[in-house]
Amino acid sequence: MSIIRMYKKTDDGVLEFREAWRDEEDGVFVVNAGAVGHQSSTKEVPAETAEAGAELLAEFETHGIEQGFRVIPLEEQYWVVAQFALKTATGTDRDKYLERKANNSITSFFAWRGIGLVDRSEFGTGKLNIFTVAPDAAKAVAGIKTCARESDLDVTKLSIGVAPYAHLDEIKGKHGLKKGESFTL
Repeated sequence: MSIIRMYKKTDDGVLEFREAWRDEEDGVFVVNAGAVGHQSSTKEVPAETAEAGAELLAEFETHGIEQGFRVIPLEEQYWVVAQFALKTATGTDRDKYLERKANNSITSFFAWRGIGLVDRSEFGTGKLNIFTVAPDAAKAVAGIKTCARESDLDVTKLSIGVAPYAHLDEIKGKHGLKKGESFTL
């Protein structure tokens, strides 16, 4: 499934997004759009064949460019890492459940608000790290905090770090750290 996700800043400084894809199972072309960080609106039109979907996707991209939208290259985006402290160094079955639940919750929350996407998750020493990629780091941090509360993830164990996409080694804590504590992966 091909998806095109585009962004633009309005004259008021609001970051807007629009994305489109063909849902092969239902035979429809889906357009999802709105202000980044807010619940989006979705429209569907019939697209019975892959060719019809490809044609609609090309039109969507051309129309988006004409309206000032663009695909933001990874180099201009940010790593936003949600980190949950674990009770053991390697994690337990309960922590693997947390990983699935957090991944699914963040993926869904981000997708319907244009915030970004979950790239991967991994267990570190005593930590679960969920790596997301986002064009607006502040919106992603706020989104992770809201998502964690709404999904009953343990926010007392949550820390969030941010780094430019090309410099993950420069990650800085943005939430959940004690004064003087640094964010480490």
